[in-house]
Amino acid sequence: MPHHSFRRFFLPLFAIMVLMLVALAPQQASAFSDEQLRQNAEQLNAKSSTKKLDVIEKMAADGDPRVAAILEAMLDGDLYASKADDKVVIGKKQGKVWQHIDVVSGAVTGESGSADLDKIRINNRLRGALRDALATLNLFSPDLAIRRAAVETVMDTRDPAMAPLLQRAIERESNPDLLARMELAKATMALAAGETSQERLDAIDILASQTTPQIRAVLLQFVNAAEAENYDPKVVAAAKDAVASVESRLKMWQTGGDVYRGISLGSVLLLAAVGLAITFGVMGVINMAHGEMIMIGAYTTYAVQQAFLVFWPAGIGWSLAVAVPVAFLVSGGVGVVVERLIIRFLYGRPLETLLATWGLSLFLQQAIRSIFGASNRQVVAPDFMSGAIEFSTGLVLTYNRLWIILFSLIVVGGIAAVLRYTAFGLQMRAVTQNRRMAGSVGIRTGYVDALTFGLGSGIAGIAGVALSQIDNVSPNLGQGYIIDSFMVVVFGGVGNLWGTVLGAFSLGIVNKFLEPVAGAVLAKIFVLVALILFIQKRPKGLFALKGRAVEA
Repeated sequence: MPHHSFRRFFLPLFAIMVLMLVALAPQQASAFSDEQLRQNAEQLNAKSSTKKLDVIEKMAADGDPRVAAILEAMLDGDLYASKADDKVVIGKKQGKVWQHIDVVSGAVTGESGSADLDKIRINNRLRGALRDALATLNLFSPDLAIRRAAVETVMDTRDPAMAPLLQRAIERESNPDLLARMELAKATMALAAGETSQERLDAIDILASQTTPQIRAVLLQFVNAAEAENYDPKVVAAAKDAVASVESRLKMWQTGGDVYRGISLGSVLLLAAVGLAITFGVMGVINMAHGEMIMIGAYTTYAVQQAFLVFWPAGIGWSLAVAVPVAFLVSGGVGVVVERLIIRFLYGRPLETLLATWGLSLFLQQAIRSIFGASNRQVVAPDFMSGAIEFSTGLVLTYNRLWIILFSLIVVGGIAAVLRYTAFGLQMRAVTQNRRMAGSVGIRTGYVDALTFGLGSGIAGIAGVALSQIDNVSPNLGQGYIIDSFMVVVFGGVGNLWGTVLGAFSLGIVNKFLEPVAGAVLAKIFVLVALILFIQKRPKGLFALKGRAVEA
């Protein structure tokens, strides 16, 4: 009985002790003792660069996180040897003296003048070795961002010598996303330096499931090397299939990116054209100064931001929100003045209207140059419009473009609501369809004309607020959008708001699909030629207004 009790008690205890020793063994073997670390640091003061290189590789291979501080100091030129005792220390200048920081404990052990220290010199070869070593050691950093950057460095270098440390980092990693990235880095190493065909096939299976330009480049590089060195045909075939699979998925993402960029361009065209849809589409006025109304809105945004910087710097993030109504009022006010002083005398005379508004555009540009100068003005984006959503496939969705897309739809929805559900909208449509009848029932046609032109100009000013976030605020800002705005309005249907929406997004998407093939300039030419041919077939655009008054 005592014998059985002994076994029942001590055997489980012995098993637990063995398991603890096994579990602790990697940690004990993975770090230098203080004395070993100090000895290795002393050897970094060797005269031979080859000796220094061997010590760097030895220290990096162990994975001791304390080594990173020593190697980083050496790379930055902060590692010194004391002339008194040849002791290697990290030197930090404090005023006129240099503090001696112990390489093991990190504590300040003394101070001296610069004449008492010899800097440990490095050459380009050692500098590259130090960078690689630090990238490897950063795999064990407690900072997730540093570990992630280290994994990306390993992915770029794909040095087979890093494989043991990478495996150790995989065993320690707790973050699932970073762990998956480490496994991917391990697969790229196995692909390049696998000892058997099966290792490479397993690596190809892992890489083929990814959809990134980086993995495509890795696979293409391997295929070229494999064909040149007569690798196993099964491996080469599998790699080629993987390349085709990755490229097909990347092509789909590229198409999605082209659609997004087309919608983004379309939203910009929509903002620029929606005001013209009222002044030209509804009123029939060919306003060549429409681009300058956009410019006035952009400069109003700049002026509002400068006012915030002077009177309320802490609230600079609100400047863009305040600039929207201010730009609408300023550009709209200019539009009302222009209509009362110039346009109202030229209704029904399109050629004179075109020439007069073209001259007005030159006058407004010169006025802005006289007030603000000819150089570009910078408008700072608020925090919520800064940054982007980045996908591993290479697609980038910038926040400023996303906000402009949303903003353009809100503006169009607001205009549609004004035209449909307000008394002013009803009067505007009445004057547009039959001016004489509208006047006979008591509508002040001149008042409606002025407000309608002011509304179109004010919306152009709002467009200038948005465009100030993605374009240069300069006196020539509006010139880049006037022709495109007319194209959008004519293509969508003169006087049709929803036709303008569809026309803007259609032209934007077509442009972005043509640009990779024909280039930006030829793409615009192709679109213009296609629009001219389209108008020959449908002179009134996609959605022509209907009704007896229009037909008359």
